[in-house]
Amino acid sequence: MKKVFFFFALLFSFNFFSQEEKRPKTQPSAFLSNFYYSVNFGGIFYPFSNDNLIEGYSTETFSRNYFSGKIGFGYNIKEKLALQFGVIRPAAWFKYNNINNIGYERSVWINAWYLSLKKSINLDKKLSVFGEIGIANVTRVGFSIDDRVIYPDAHFGSVLYGFGVNYKLNERWRLSLNGTFIPASKKDNQPSISQATFGFEYHIQKIDDTLALAYENDTRYFFPDNILQVSYGNSEIGFGANKFFSMNIKVGDFESFGIPVFWLGDVRARHSFSITYQRLAFRTQKLFSLDWGISGTVFQTEAQKETVFAFSIFPTLRFYLLRKKGFDMYTNYSVIGPTFLTKSNIDALETGPKTTFQDTMGLGVFFGKKRTYNFELRIIHYSNGNIFTENSGVAIPIQFTLGKTF
Repeated sequence: MKKVFFFFALLFSFNFFSQEEKRPKTQPSAFLSNFYYSVNFGGIFYPFSNDNLIEGYSTETFSRNYFSGKIGFGYNIKEKLALQFGVIRPAAWFKYNNINNIGYERSVWINAWYLSLKKSINLDKKLSVFGEIGIANVTRVGFSIDDRVIYPDAHFGSVLYGFGVNYKLNERWRLSLNGTFIPASKKDNQPSISQATFGFEYHIQKIDDTLALAYENDTRYFFPDNILQVSYGNSEIGFGANKFFSMNIKVGDFESFGIPVFWLGDVRARHSFSITYQRLAFRTQKLFSLDWGISGTVFQTEAQKETVFAFSIFPTLRFYLLRKKGFDMYTNYSVIGPTFLTKSNIDALETGPKTTFQDTMGLGVFFGKKRTYNFELRIIHYSNGNIFTENSGVAIPIQFTLGKTF
């Protein structure tokens, strides 16, 4: 209960401080104006081999997935120096096939959260190079065969460093080419991790006050100040959306088909019900908004019909896809929302500490003459992001959501 109280106290504190300065929502706060996020995809390379397995176990064939992502947030401490936080992970895991030629197939999971400093040097008005150095929290989930550990789990800290190139499209958007490296750890029997990615950075920028007021008073584009929503989901609809957006659908010879922008989970919810409140923090003229919210969710599991409560605070990135006379369509995405679960061992699976994270993504519309009403489809995931080796994760299938704006 103390943790739940802490989360809600933190939210009210944030709302209090966010109202300290009287400003239009189209003008970011001093904190947000130094904030950016980055999304990058590319190849990841980690030379797992038979040398990593205990004596007496080996294979001649491996399934290597090279596609990976690097997603993070940054804060400009000063010009050309930023603090970054994010995650590096493959779209699918490394697999040892047909171990000892008797049909065993086992996967090794790897994940790395990082905190780094990024130093940039301008080459001209648009092109810059950068170096990155920091620390990484590396988590590996190994495997067993017949209750014998063949490749043990590991959880350790490491140095992370990298370099890259940014190309400035305008004040907000930058293209990014990145190389990132985490050295091998002999102590933890872990090979090195190398990643090369391409993507973008989006920087939230202050604009002229006159222009900010003009955007604020532009009635052509609707942005809700507040949203109150109720949601219900049932596993009868299946976990297809969760699997597709976590690249876990099997199609023909493809064992990992989909788009790797979300996560699945070993614990599956049979029923789920949520109440959510969101408040506008910042918006552009037409296409993007940032909300802060709180939610309470209760779900019943499929396997053992356990009841679990989840209390979360979270940021929401909302992108408007279509604006028509009768409705506005959007997609939203939320990650690493601090969450308290009332259970950590769920369906006899260890999900890690009760203090964890919530991730959501959805597709919805605001409708009605004054866009008073809201309908949304969303999926939810709870996990600690492999910060800990115990991380079974929870998958909430599609929830049908009705909302009211005010």
